Amino acid sequence: MEASWRQVAGGRGRARGRATAAPSSGNGIHLRGAGGGREKGSVGAAGPGPSPRGAATPAAAELMSQRKFEEIKKANQAAAKKLVEEHFSSSSEEEGDEDFEGKRGKIVANTFTSYTTQTDGDMRELERTRQYVHEAFQAGAMTCLICIASVKRNQAVWSCSGCFCIFHMPCIQKWAKDSQFLVSSPLTDDDFGKRDYPWPCPKCRFEYKRSDTPSRYYCYCGKVEDPPLDPWLVPHSCGQVCEREFKPPCGHKCLLLCHPGPCPPCPKMVTTTCYCRKAKPIPRRCSAKEWSCQQPCGRKLLCGQHKCENPCHAGNCPPCPRVSRQKCVCGKQVAERSCASPRWHCDQVCGKTLPCGNHTCEQVCHVGPCGECPRSGKRFCPCQKSKFSLPCTEDVPTCGDSCDKVLECGIHRCSQRCHRGPCETCRQEVEKHCRCGKHTKRMPCHKPYLCETKCVKMRDCQKHQCRRKCCPGNCPPCDQNCGRTLGCRNHKCPSVCHRGSCYPCPETVDVKCNCGNTKVTVPCGRERTTRPPKCKEQCSRPPTCHHTSQEKHRCHFGSCPPCHQPCQKVLEKCGHLCPAPCHDQALIKQTGRHQPTGPWEQPSEPTFIQTALPCPPCQVPIPTECLGKHEVSPLPCHAVGPYSCKRVCGRTLDCQNHTCMKECHKVTEIDACVGKNKAGPECLRCEEGCSKSRPLGCPHPCVLPCHPGECPPCVQMLRIKCHCKITSLYVECRKITTADVNEKNLLSCCKNQCPKELPCGHRCKEMCHPGECPFNCNQKVKLRCPCKRIKKELQCNKVRENQISIECDTTCKEMKRKASEIKEAEAKAALEEEKRRQQAELEAFENRLKGRRKKNRKRDEVAVELTLWQKYKYYLLSACTVVVLVFAWYIAHDVA
Repeated sequence: MEASWRQVAGGRGRARGRATAAPSSGNGIHLRGAGGGREKGSVGAAGPGPSPRGAATPAAAELMSQRKFEEIKKANQAAAKKLVEEHFSSSSEEEGDEDFEGKRGKIVANTFTSYTTQTDGDMRELERTRQYVHEAFQAGAMTCLICIASVKRNQAVWSCSGCFCIFHMPCIQKWAKDSQFLVSSPLTDDDFGKRDYPWPCPKCRFEYKRSDTPSRYYCYCGKVEDPPLDPWLVPHSCGQVCEREFKPPCGHKCLLLCHPGPCPPCPKMVTTTCYCRKAKPIPRRCSAKEWSCQQPCGRKLLCGQHKCENPCHAGNCPPCPRVSRQKCVCGKQVAERSCASPRWHCDQVCGKTLPCGNHTCEQVCHVGPCGECPRSGKRFCPCQKSKFSLPCTEDVPTCGDSCDKVLECGIHRCSQRCHRGPCETCRQEVEKHCRCGKHTKRMPCHKPYLCETKCVKMRDCQKHQCRRKCCPGNCPPCDQNCGRTLGCRNHKCPSVCHRGSCYPCPETVDVKCNCGNTKVTVPCGRERTTRPPKCKEQCSRPPTCHHTSQEKHRCHFGSCPPCHQPCQKVLEKCGHLCPAPCHDQALIKQTGRHQPTGPWEQPSEPTFIQTALPCPPCQVPIPTECLGKHEVSPLPCHAVGPYSCKRVCGRTLDCQNHTCMKECHKVTEIDACVGKNKAGPECLRCEEGCSKSRPLGCPHPCVLPCHPGECPPCVQMLRIKCHCKITSLYVECRKITTADVNEKNLLSCCKNQCPKELPCGHRCKEMCHPGECPFNCNQKVKLRCPCKRIKKELQCNKVRENQISIECDTTCKEMKRKASEIKEAEAKAALEEEKRRQQAELEAFENRLKGRRKKNRKRDEVAVELTLWQKYKYYLLSACTVVVLVFAWYIAHDVA
């Protein structure tokens, strides 16, 4: 079915062109084709349209029809050619299926584009809907969780309204029936078949009533029964608009086509305000219409004293977190209490005198008046038939009439006279049914009737009958002994007869160590698998080696561990004691055993023999000096002799500058080589150049070979920079290395003027020098007063030190005052001009409102002085028009 559906869908898609997704106004799933074919649900996609007004003749209509026919023919031929090319160019049928799957994924993605790009609410439900639709298109993606089989496109299914999981219709019907049968077992309930037991969803456990058991196959939205299979629609869908109400309900309906899974968030736009109603209403998506403005809530709390300080929130305000002194309900006590519970009751009795004057109120801390005395007014007698008007201090007497109250049996009434206290037991004879309902008998009403018939139903153990007399059907648990052999295989079950496996054996067994001093108690039957306990007592077995006593170790099973005490035998060569662990009973792998003769013979495991080993070589350290007399190292006693320490010889050569680099070797001491640091005839001869360190600042090496004593002074020329870093100087190396600070400054001076700038911006006047330039600039600079009118020339260093300043004189102040007066006058004139302009506009607006009929009405007018432009604007416009016309006529006359 899956392959045929793909072939049909692929053939239609290729014949009509490539299928594309076209989201409708309801955000549903539509398929749109390009080419000569028609879409599903389209009307007249390829048919001829109405003829225009100018082509109403039959010839014109025939010509237009012929033209459209040719266009459709060419389109069909192009589509067929493209289909053939795609068929022969594809390498396998699987590649075509993958291409179709990719297109289908793009269609589903484009369907939800408007939701994902414009919805500002929760996207989790939208993602669930997209996943369900995507799985519905894929073959084998939907699986029935009851029979664990794939849900095919032509099978009747049922969808859970809680988790939207899809099941086969026969599977879910059998599941509902079995669930109700297991819950309503007749062995545990007397009202079997009377109650409506629910059945749960196999996946989410959402409960359904018995009446909700599915009996017919509907589409996802529930509009169409037995929806037909259509390869251009979602499987099990009717193709109509869903129109299911959103959850939670908002008044709108789903606009997608009939689809699996939950409906997406509501995309409608609504104008709504925040939770606290302080912010202005704004347009939002219906699915996210609730929002917070993050301003303080400000609503009065239940205490009536404080306001809510939390940001704008949904629902009721939280309890007030503050504490205040509050009175109880009756007002007798005051206590520190939380504002969240302002009303509280103390434990004192009211005690106020009631209106009767004889009794007091017995209520505990109540609100409002105490009310009337409960014994005042008209009161009934014990049988409730007569009323008496008596003072509240007197009790109501009996009326003497029959009691006539319903007895405990609920059928008969009391025949005694009006009395206080409970009525007697019912003694009338009635015909009663026994408890099991099989026999009847006449007997007093208050006595129960039990027959002698024994119940034959099986008890909960499913082994023994009930055998209880007159059993109503709720048989008690079985009271016989079980008697089955327990898991320990030593005892039998002492419990009452039961279903299922027995409890573990209650008996215990002691598991002891080897010596029997330590034991552990375990359940019976566990002694075969329980390891013996660890004993803290010392092992008392005799030693098996040459030592007089063995090492202390705890009690154990099996043979004792090997002895690890020092051997302490005297060695024959050196006389030292053997420090190795005891080796009298060492395990040695047996060699020279029989080898397998062929691959069919299994090799045997290696055998270990217990035997005594000889003592190892003596490891006592003996101090020994190396060949070059560099160190004295402890060597094992069995390896004492001349040795090399592997260090460099290090003896001073004849050049007095280098040392011997040979490995530690034997040196013959002669008369000229007495000390340990003098080289001998076996040492190397120096063949290197001089490597002595040069004076500080000299980069040239010594030109002589390696020699004793000091090196001659360096006479090479050294290139250095002057203090100003511009000129390069050449000086002998020895002069620089032997000069002091002042001499080095003189050698590094180029005798030119310093090019550096001072902080004031002028050039330094000193000769090339080290360090910072002296700040003593004496050049002339111009200085002005604050109003820039007075100007003087002064020395730069005095101006920088703020020693001299130029102040404005009286003339400057007078000029400033006049300038400010002129600015004020101009601002005032501009303000008055603006007022006059506004007044003129106001009058013009009022004149337009008055109309022509109200021109002669008298009213106060404000005289406004007109400007020159308002007075002569018509004359100026007329003159300009005349000038333009004359100029145009003149240009036209010249051109002609």
